[in-house]
Amino acid sequence: MNNVGLLYVGAVLLVNGLMLLGRVPARSAAALNLFVGGLQCVTPTVLIVQAHGDSEAILGASGLFLFGFTYLYVGIANLAGLEPEGIGWFSLFVSGAAIVYAGIAFWRQHDPVFGVIWLSWALLWGLFFLVLGLGREELTRFTGWTTVLLSQPTCTLPAFLALTGGYRSTATAALLAAAGAVLLVALAAVLGFRGQSRPVHDRAAAAA
Repeated sequence: MNNVGLLYVGAVLLVNGLMLLGRVPARSAAALNLFVGGLQCVTPTVLIVQAHGDSEAILGASGLFLFGFTYLYVGIANLAGLEPEGIGWFSLFVSGAAIVYAGIAFWRQHDPVFGVIWLSWALLWGLFFLVLGLGREELTRFTGWTTVLLSQPTCTLPAFLALTGGYRSTATAALLAAAGAVLLVALAAVLGFRGQSRPVHDRAAAAA
């Protein structure tokens, strides 16, 4: 059930990244956020009930609420026209928690690939905090591209691999995943900041 939810997280992150890039209207993205947010709240609740007090199973399910609450919050805020600061500051909490879950994946669960994935999410939600919580609008395009580019390799790909029995977490795979994430963030920086350093009159001429 965890991997089913992760599959659709890849979809909603893709849509939200396109929303930040101005390609998808906020109200249009709201429905998918509500659907996936609901799934990511129902799924861990069921897993915790079925765990019968197993602390490891409860720990594994607990992180899903971070994303369920995020997407429900985004969906409701987009429909109601709420200010984004609340989502931004909640994203700071998610970013900090993701670092803790990364440590758990590395040293307790012996799953270094997912440790890298958690660190990627920590970066992503940290960017959400800067853009939505602190109003750093100059980072919006970079954040949008980072969201789009990381959505599939950190969510959809590992979900499909796990669902089909192909997921393997080794030190070598984790190093490759980390290198890939760095390259994708670098590409997002190129795409996100391209043209921002040009003088205003040059940008105006290019847009004319």
